[in-house]
Amino acid sequence: MDKISKHISFKEGVYSITALRLGLKNHPKANHLDNMKVLAEKVFEPLRSYVNGPIKINSFYRGDKLNEAIGGSFKSQHCSGQAMDIDDTYGNASNAEMFNWIRAHLDFDQMIWEFGTDENPAWVHVSYVSPEKNRKRCLKAFKDGKKTKYKII
Repeated sequence: MDKISKHISFKEGVYSITALRLGLKNHPKANHLDNMKVLAEKVFEPLRSYVNGPIKINSFYRGDKLNEAIGGSFKSQHCSGQAMDIDDTYGNASNAEMFNWIRAHLDFDQMIWEFGTDENPAWVHVSYVSPEKNRKRCLKAFKDGKKTKYKII
């Protein structure tokens, strides 16, 4: 497999420096790959058209061992290929602009304003399940001491 979507290669969808460092295979099962394709079609590609340029994917698919190694939630939608973390390091639109555009124009399950400031998150977490199950839930991540907490926004 070369492509998950027009602008996401398979390699980009499974890439993890942590997996490489720890020698972990990070290959999705067929149903997880199907979920990745749906998320790319329903969220990433329309967003990329809006941004009119590349968007960095910090994290897409995470196998269970990789998710455990990075301290991810055992319920993480990354493990089913239903979530991605994006960051516009290329300067085409800020993370806040992407967050707000997705919120206003696309169907999604959950979106998280990940840390950063009140003006711009450090990155955006977005997930997609199905039209029937998407919650359109928006959260903001923050640290309470060393623990990450979330509030609905």
